[in-house]
Amino acid sequence: MHPFETLQVPQGAVGIHWFGQSSYALKDRAGTTVMVDPYFPHDRPADRFIHAEPPLDEADLRVDYVLLTHNHRDHTCIESLQRIYAANPHARFIGPEESVENMTANGIPAERTGVVSAGESAALGTMRAHAVWAKPSHGAPEDGIKAPDVTHLGYVVDVGDHRVYISGDPINTFADHDELLDPIAALKPDIGFLTTHPSEGEFPFFEGSARMATKLGLKTAVPAHYQCFVKRNYDPQEWASHLPADGPQPLIIPYNEVVIYTG
Repeated sequence: MHPFETLQVPQGAVGIHWFGQSSYALKDRAGTTVMVDPYFPHDRPADRFIHAEPPLDEADLRVDYVLLTHNHRDHTCIESLQRIYAANPHARFIGPEESVENMTANGIPAERTGVVSAGESAALGTMRAHAVWAKPSHGAPEDGIKAPDVTHLGYVVDVGDHRVYISGDPINTFADHDELLDPIAALKPDIGFLTTHPSEGEFPFFEGSARMATKLGLKTAVPAHYQCFVKRNYDPQEWASHLPADGPQPLIIPYNEVVIYTG
């Protein structure tokens, strides 16, 4: 049994386990467990993966809901999702249309899935996920960014007294677009998990990630999308150095570890 399964979450807190990359588990006081973008492949060549072993044996952790941001392999990992379903046939799997189509084509029953679109919300037992755009469907032509190949969502998840923002893979210029920021800011998340990279232009650079966190009014910002691939790793302390001293506070969760967030 994974330690997160027996974790007791105090009143007014959120249990968070980070498995590396953009894979998280969230747990509330009621014990509901939501997995976000589980990515635990077993084939892990040393020239590609930092860690030789996956951070989770899916059979060890009870999962009630799975939330997917988009249908890219490191966010909709079919082998991981199949193993989660085999261990948790009661679980429900929520995500954009392409992710759901991928799952149902690979053995996860349609009745255990649900499609969500930006502007909609989905009940997750004692939690609720509000879907927002990560990459707009038309891209950002004014920034030279083409339309994405699949639907890219983020989520603001109600977890007890807190709202947790999951960025998914946002466009590089996200912080420059009020039409993307405003629906998230209106939901008033207090902690956000932000995909970033210092030089890879698909995502916000560190400075853009800091502006994103500040404009969203986050109290706490957590770096995401690292500690998985050799060629996509970065130093979270360098990312944290871009946050303003009087703005969002950085929370750097150690790889494959749990924190209790109280705000």
